[in-house]
Amino acid sequence: MIRYKKLGYVVLSVTDLNKSTDFYENVVGMQFVERENETVYLRSSRDHHNLILEQGPEAGLKRVAFELEKASQFQGVFDYLTEQGLNPVELSVKETQSLAQGRTLRFKDPIIGVTYEFYVEMMQMGLPFVPKDAKITRFLHVVYDTNRFDELLDFYTNTLNFRISDTSGRETAWAWLRAFPTPYHHNLAITKGPENKLNHLAYQAETIDDIGKQVNRLNDQNVPILFGPGRHHPSGSIFLYFADPDGLTLEYSQGMEEFPEEGAREPRRLEPSKETIDEWGGSPKPNFAKYGKIIEEDLAKVHN
Repeated sequence: MIRYKKLGYVVLSVTDLNKSTDFYENVVGMQFVERENETVYLRSSRDHHNLILEQGPEAGLKRVAFELEKASQFQGVFDYLTEQGLNPVELSVKETQSLAQGRTLRFKDPIIGVTYEFYVEMMQMGLPFVPKDAKITRFLHVVYDTNRFDELLDFYTNTLNFRISDTSGRETAWAWLRAFPTPYHHNLAITKGPENKLNHLAYQAETIDDIGKQVNRLNDQNVPILFGPGRHHPSGSIFLYFADPDGLTLEYSQGMEEFPEEGAREPRRLEPSKETIDEWGGSPKPNFAKYGKIIEEDLAKVHN
């Protein structure tokens, strides 16, 4: 059984690396770590990185990475994924050293084509993460739109050991999932849509006041606010959504429900209503989750 420590980071392709680096550092509140050619590493924890930005011809999601609970699990997880026909590839020592990680594998989700990475032993920085004006405390979750909802839900729950926290709809149109045994209501969520794409990425705000302050900071800097502030019924969290320079949707979230490993409540089936998404009655702007191409990586280029 795969056991996860946390959602570690994502890799985004961006069309203007300098502009996006400045945005994620000075607007989102992350801390710059280092730059190697056309790749930038930023963090929102003591980890070496929680976000990698790569210069590319188009913007989108390249990779989602989870840290396994223990290094001793790695080989067993690799063998299990191989048995499941997912053809994982282990990175070379040179590649893991460039990522400041221990053993690392990659495989492609066979449903919508997202590249996943499972790793152990990321280097911890000497000084704690210190956010700037915006106070964030962790990278929280990833959400997708998908036109293969049932297959994707089955894959996460029955192959990758994600647990369902809540669903929505008579014929389920939303599912909020946690990478077991991580406690947060969702590290990943999926919703039915006409295409397979990234919906948004979320960061945890330290306090509700930090969300309120961010509203004013975004307005002062002419950053589009796409939805909120509001309160999600499923997770109980206060939210605020806004756009990055390429139009990708980001969320600040505060106060998300947490689950114990043992004795967790059963998933609820929630009404697919406006009030379920926002108890305060708000509605997203037209550009909410509009952009978010999944950029498939060529795993044949990974050398083990």
